[in-house]
Amino acid sequence: MFRRLDFAVLINCLLLSLCPCNGARILGVLPSAGWSHYAIGEGIMKALSRAGHEVTVIGSNSWKQAPNNYRSIELKELMFDKQGSEPDLFQYRNDPYLKVLYLLYTMIGPSLSEVILTHPKVKTLMNSGEQFDVVIVECFVSDVLYGFAQHFNAPLVVFSPFGASLWANELIGTPYPFSQIPHTFLSYTDRMSFGERFINTLLWNVDSFYYRNIFLPRQEEMYKTYFPNAMQSLPQVMKNVSLALLNQHFSLSFPHPYAPNMIEIGGIQIDEPKPLPEDLQHILDNSKHGVIYFSMGSMLKGCRFPEEKRNAFISAFSKLNETVLWKYENTSLPNKPKNVFIRKWMPQSDVLAHPNVKLFITHGGLLGSTESLYHGKPMVGVPIYGDQRLNMARAEKAGYGTHIEYENLSEETISNAIRSVLDDPSFSSNAQLISERYRDKPMTPAQLAVYWIEYVVRHRGAPQLRSAILELSFIERNLIDVYSVMMLLVGTILASLCVALRKIMRFIGLLPKRIDKIKQQ
Repeated sequence: MFRRLDFAVLINCLLLSLCPCNGARILGVLPSAGWSHYAIGEGIMKALSRAGHEVTVIGSNSWKQAPNNYRSIELKELMFDKQGSEPDLFQYRNDPYLKVLYLLYTMIGPSLSEVILTHPKVKTLMNSGEQFDVVIVECFVSDVLYGFAQHFNAPLVVFSPFGASLWANELIGTPYPFSQIPHTFLSYTDRMSFGERFINTLLWNVDSFYYRNIFLPRQEEMYKTYFPNAMQSLPQVMKNVSLALLNQHFSLSFPHPYAPNMIEIGGIQIDEPKPLPEDLQHILDNSKHGVIYFSMGSMLKGCRFPEEKRNAFISAFSKLNETVLWKYENTSLPNKPKNVFIRKWMPQSDVLAHPNVKLFITHGGLLGSTESLYHGKPMVGVPIYGDQRLNMARAEKAGYGTHIEYENLSEETISNAIRSVLDDPSFSSNAQLISERYRDKPMTPAQLAVYWIEYVVRHRGAPQLRSAILELSFIERNLIDVYSVMMLLVGTILASLCVALRKIMRFIGLLPKRIDKIKQQ
């Protein structure tokens, strides 16, 4: 549980509840099909609804039993086909990083944006004449959607599912030192060797070049198509972002350089533990040797493991005394051991909160990693793509987890990884230590998000938070003009000194005049 607020903070919260922005009208645009992204945006919108604001959400899901001040504009077209035609994401595990970036920039991001911008429900909203006090949009290869802010003449707030990503930092103008911050797709930490810094810098620069020179121009074309009457261009909209909410916390990763309008809200999707379904509660309560929870997340499917990999897990699990809860998307599992229980879906955070859970086997996604650390559970990771290797690299560095490469999955490697974590109490101790650090904060992520969004509303976009660096060109921002003049001055001074030294040497006879004459000829 987060630490209780002290008296002063409680008084501040009561005063804030009386502020003029209470009851603001807020639009959220959540384009991602994946639950791991959607959950962050939904967590923000739910927090705003609970704070008394009137919330409208465009996205692939709806909040069941939502209060009257929460309206969902549900676009099922954003979801993968429910009949099982969603892509098998295991196939992307060995794809080059640049290919993954290419797919994000040219296919995934633009296609999801077009689904939203062309949907009849969204067109109806845009033509309704409704007004909003702030617009919140996911910051993930969908920059054209920032146009909703100018369309409704409202301040723009973004949330980044990857924390302080390139895209979020570009919007806010925050420095992003490649010597310290590893690229999202690399399995590095904040302490890199020369070789790692070289690769990291190369990938960041290629990513940045593609983003600025290929992706953004195409987004501008889409922007002109879908917002033909816009009073601001897309670059102008992007320079006026009021706030960036980051799915990150320094206690879970490492410190980053932030502008004042970049706020860490990592864990906002975590609610108070709720009662478990009776069958799960019974299993968890009556497992004498403890429980291992196994889930590959919302996008990767456990049932998609190739047969030999699946059988490796089954064989390894069959030799354990511990009970295994496996999020497995089929109703049956061939050769299922007696100590293994499968469910198509489980309330992950509530399961991890149970004291009998001793280990989380995961793909290494940021949401699952955050929930595991919040509840102080160590991890064994099987990273496949995206930021999963990065997250597991952090786990190994901090000593709360280990990982197995997908290609190396076997009964032996799985058993060794499980036993190495369960039999070494330091893994659990380190996870619990990080949990204590993470919970030690004056406000919950939801309270932080609500406060700063209300701050933006109260101060009409809060322009005082924006950095002047956004007005500088690439040359000015990187001081290329200043360094060029410095080099010119140094060169001029050195050349002048050489001329003066030559004259002095000639004057005192150290440089014969005949040599000068020969040189002149």
